[in-house]
Amino acid sequence: MKPTPFTESPSDAAERKAVAPVICYPTQTLPRPDLAAYRAARAGATRIDTVVVPPREAASWTVPAGHSFRIVSTKGPQVGDLNLFHADNLNERLYTGKTRALNGTHLGPGDQLFSSFPYLRPMATITDDTLDWYGFDAFGGAVHDVIGTRCDPYTHALLSEGGQYHHCCHSNLTRALAEASGLPLLEAEAHVHDVVNVFMCTGFTRDTGQYFMKASPVRPGDYLEFFAEIDLLGCLSACPGGDCSAQHSSDAARCHPLLVEIYRPDRLPEGWRPPALNSYDRSHGR
Repeated sequence: MKPTPFTESPSDAAERKAVAPVICYPTQTLPRPDLAAYRAARAGATRIDTVVVPPREAASWTVPAGHSFRIVSTKGPQVGDLNLFHADNLNERLYTGKTRALNGTHLGPGDQLFSSFPYLRPMATITDDTLDWYGFDAFGGAVHDVIGTRCDPYTHALLSEGGQYHHCCHSNLTRALAEASGLPLLEAEAHVHDVVNVFMCTGFTRDTGQYFMKASPVRPGDYLEFFAEIDLLGCLSACPGGDCSAQHSSDAARCHPLLVEIYRPDRLPEGWRPPALNSYDRSHGR
């Protein structure tokens, strides 16, 4: 719990609190995808590969630009932690902070996932989501967040007085990336980054502002689908928290596999072009 404030409220406290908020990043000039064109092109796609992500483990896959991939719930409620990289350049990877700033705390159809500096361009576009009906619940919870990080052995050790657990999503993603890239584990770990918490239902408590999780509404057959804007390497961990209704970083929760399906289109969305690198001149300000 947060401590009781030490400072006495000023006489104009209510007035200060009543100031209206301003959106940090107005997005009226941000190019938005033509979602109808994306979904129309997807209608004739052919599934060309599937990848099973075992419970409490991770797996990787590649997706060429212009293709799609779908993350599917199969045997029971299960959340997944997603990392994305440029398939040929691990330094260009998902930037959840900027993705959150431009889209909001939780993602859905039409939202784009942006890459890290200095690239800062759309990596993938969410085209379909069978949980888009959920919205925000009475607790302020919603699905597919980009506010959390990923369960990891370091925080687990901190909160459990040195306890060791190595099927946290961070560890799972590290092993999957090392296998996919050929990098040693310690080098691969440096590339693992904050995630999209696929299917996870999260928010912030209104009294303390703490990050919370609750039972995911996902059920077998639900899916979240992405269009690859650039050539992608994806890594997904089936979280040891299962549906994240109680805890993670342990073997206590019931867990299930997740499925990744990759689709080749028979045509590309009308007017689509792979996004160019960010045009900012990096020589300025030096």
